[in-house]
Amino acid sequence: MPYYTFDTSVIVSRSVQNILDDFLFSAVVLLELIAGAKDVSERKRYELLVRDYRRDHSLIVPSLDDWLLASKVLHWLSQDRRRKAGGKAPRSKPGATQRMALDALIAVSARRWKTTVVTDNWDDFKAIQHYCNVRLIRGSKFFR
Repeated sequence: MPYYTFDTSVIVSRSVQNILDDFLFSAVVLLELIAGAKDVSERKRYELLVRDYRRDHSLIVPSLDDWLLASKVLHWLSQDRRRKAGGKAPRSKPGATQRMALDALIAVSARRWKTTVVTDNWDDFKAIQHYCNVRLIRGSKFFR
């Protein structure tokens, strides 16, 4: 059975409430959701999800190897940007590097679990996919 995980962009933009049986939750996505919770009750709801998915062994937690591969992917992406700009990397928008680091962690840990990432952040994940061969599907196609 194929498994899926949602990028934070999908959960936030689509207000996903009903989770499928073949769904695995990314700890990185939960980090982003908890950090961005609008109030204590929302934060606690996400914390309960951590507990439930951890107990069910359906929580994707990045391993040391995932962190290492994610750092390599970020390095390679940075080198590509530098090369395309003629030797000097253009400045990133504020927060872009951090978001890309989290997306790389989501991608490489999903790859290890052989899970497809459902995302609305297509361009960033396609760039990451070039280096780590994670399976991707657009949110718009998944939710048809």
